[in-house]
Parts: sequence; C-alpha cells; structure tokens
Amino acid sequence: MELYLQGTMAQKLLEKTLKDAIKEDQCIIGTKQVLNSISKSKLVVLSKSIQTEMRQKIESDAKKSKIQTLTFNGTSVNLGRLCGLQFRVSTLSLPQISESDIVSLKKEFESQL
Repeated sequence: MELYLQGTMAQKLLEKTLKDAIKEDQCIIGTKQVLNSISKSKLVVLSKSIQTEMRQKIESDAKKSKIQTLTFNGTSVNLGRLCGLQFRVSTLSLPQISESDIVSLKKEFESQL
C-alpha cells in the first residue's frame, strides 16, 4: 500500500521517526541499498523526486514483500533535511520501525486526506 505524506502533523511524526532511526543507526539510505535490503525492511519512504522507473521497481519489490511504502510529499533535498542530513535522500527504509509507529504514520496520513 502506498501512502502520500503531507501536512504538518504527518511530517513532524515522520521527522521524529527518521531522526530517531538515524541516531540509532536503524535506517538504510539510498536507492540501491534499499533495493538490496527491501526484504528486511518494515517501511520504505520515497521522495517525489526519485526517478519513475526506480520508484516502480521499489514499489513492486515492496509490494511482493508486503512492505509499506510512504511517498514523502517533497524533494530528495527536503527529505534529507527532514532527516537532519546535509545531502539528498531519494529513498530510505526502516528495518526496525515498530508496528505502532507505522500505524501512527498511516493514521496521521489518512486524517490529512
């Protein structure tokens, strides 16, 4: 299932989740790295600026592995900043995110629709 993140509450929740994951070294950053480890992921976050063919490949692989995907409603520069990083982040995955955090992100997203 693909969700589009928008709105401030959803973005703040995602920001906290990502910063915690990065601080604890529980985040996989980069398109190739995410593709290689997608079966170990629980959640994949894609920026809007990822190339279409790569987006389709990641979404297809995630769907086969029954992994949730979230599309961040911003560019790779914005996603990098949200993570507190000084570089672009097109794709990242969270292998250690709790189910409750996934449910919270999903619920927050759905309330924005």
